[in-house]
Amino acid sequence: MTHANNTSGASLSETEYEMVKHIIDIPDLEELRLSECSIYKVPYNLRKVNEEAYTPQWISIGPIHLNKQELKPMQEHKKRYFHCFWERVSNEQAMKSFKRHLEMKEDHIRRCYADKFSYIPKEKFVDMMLLDAVFIMELLLRNCEWKSNSSKHEHDYKQTKSFRVRHSDDLILTQSWLSRNITRDMILIENQIPFSVLQKLYDDVVPADNKKEEHSAGFVDLAIEYFAFYDTQMSSSDETKRVLDKNRSRKNYFSGALLSSKKPYNKSKSKDRYSKSTKHFTDLIRYFYLPSDWLRSSGCALHVLRTATKLQDSGVSFEKDVERRLLDISFDKKPILSSFLCFGCLPYLNHFKARFRIPQLKVDHTTECVFRNLIAFEQCHYPEKPYICNYVSLIDSLIHTQLDVELLVEKEVIVHELGSDKEVAVLVNGLSKHVVANTTCYYETINELNKHYQNIWNRTMAALWLVYFRDPWRASSTLVGIVVLIFAVFQFIRAARAVLGYDKS
Repeated sequence: MTHANNTSGASLSETEYEMVKHIIDIPDLEELRLSECSIYKVPYNLRKVNEEAYTPQWISIGPIHLNKQELKPMQEHKKRYFHCFWERVSNEQAMKSFKRHLEMKEDHIRRCYADKFSYIPKEKFVDMMLLDAVFIMELLLRNCEWKSNSSKHEHDYKQTKSFRVRHSDDLILTQSWLSRNITRDMILIENQIPFSVLQKLYDDVVPADNKKEEHSAGFVDLAIEYFAFYDTQMSSSDETKRVLDKNRSRKNYFSGALLSSKKPYNKSKSKDRYSKSTKHFTDLIRYFYLPSDWLRSSGCALHVLRTATKLQDSGVSFEKDVERRLLDISFDKKPILSSFLCFGCLPYLNHFKARFRIPQLKVDHTTECVFRNLIAFEQCHYPEKPYICNYVSLIDSLIHTQLDVELLVEKEVIVHELGSDKEVAVLVNGLSKHVVANTTCYYETINELNKHYQNIWNRTMAALWLVYFRDPWRASSTLVGIVVLIFAVFQFIRAARAVLGYDKS
């Protein structure tokens, strides 16, 4: 009886739906497959805060900004690179095979986008994907050769009589301002093509003599080298020198292997894991900032984190860390020793400190663009793992005013190229606007810091430290003063005893 009623109810529901559909003409909608999406349009509430940060200025990659008139000039340069890549490969069969692969995988590639772009015909979509993939591959190969070839300015690619392009004639490589702007455009979340397309092109089409031995993990190595500038742990002055040394540690992360520094890198298993873990270049930049052993759980902090200046008033010692990845923040204190914060100013007595260790953040005119796109990507794709959002929120809590920035700059936790510390404060405070994150991976750190701040003894010791033990010179002067005072008291007592003894006699 119950089954009959349920059946009747379902039938009635379908009848009502058909009636409504007939009245308002509801079209059949395509089924959503969110698990396959990885490339999104930026949500309106985030875009309206700073639209320029999400919009390509020079080049379009993928279908979202394909028809923008202001980006048309770079289409000609894409075609030049296509001819260069064709000559580099010299394998018509391989190129045709790759195009057939794109045609076969067209539906799968479209599903990587939140918008399926049904208004773009299949042939045009495949041609666009082919041109963009070849352009990126040629650009990254040229970048690698440009950095490694000692005679790069005289180096020629394989040439034909009809088409010649030397490195010295390459507009992108020779114009550093253009190169940097194109690199910036290529990390935007709306300006991506699937990483799997590029990996397939590298594996099946790029000649073996163009695959260097140090690029054993495939295309991802080229990408890491090209985007090394956006690794905040790499100094711009020695970027080229250190990039190859840091590749090994990054490979271990992407492959998912939590390897020790002494354990050899497993080349045979890495390539497939790279292609599966990395969705596109925005995702790759996000991985730059995550520690390789990122195993933190998420939760809710009991209170909002205090500002940098208030934490300093409670004795928290801010320390930069240039070895850790950007998100690897920690708060360390010894239960008993840290109660005597005033001794922490003396050399080699770090155990007395309450150490808030933060990897150095380098802020320049591209920082806002990078973080905004990473935040937008996490909001859409990693709602349960909003690590970049958590980091930005934590830094935002530390910085309320220019004074907070001045403190962090003084401690070299933040270094910046902006006009003033106030600009840094405005930039950081604007990043979290309209960002939703219900939990934070830093909840334990925040709770510990707030607990430390609320302890009256810590604030008392901090006041003593700030007045008398803020630096070694002040501490030494204080200690000398204490010794002199003790000596004076001792001498006074001795003199008093002598006088009293004389009177008695």
